Amino acid sequence: MPYVNVQVAGTLTKDQKAQIAREITETLQRVAAKPPEATYVVIQEMPRENWAKAGKLLAE
Repeated sequence: MPYVNVQVAGTLTKDQKAQIAREITETLQRVAAKPPEATYVVIQEMPRENWAKAGKLLAE
């Protein structure tokens, strides 16, 4: 049972989340022969102020 956790800074639309879930599921089916009904995709939207790169918050 594949479990994929996607963390993104900021927010996504419902359509964007659906496309991400669909394409990850399709990739696991095509590449790893995993059945779609066994694949879980979790999308976590994190406030940009909780992410930093090169020592600076993304919200800055």
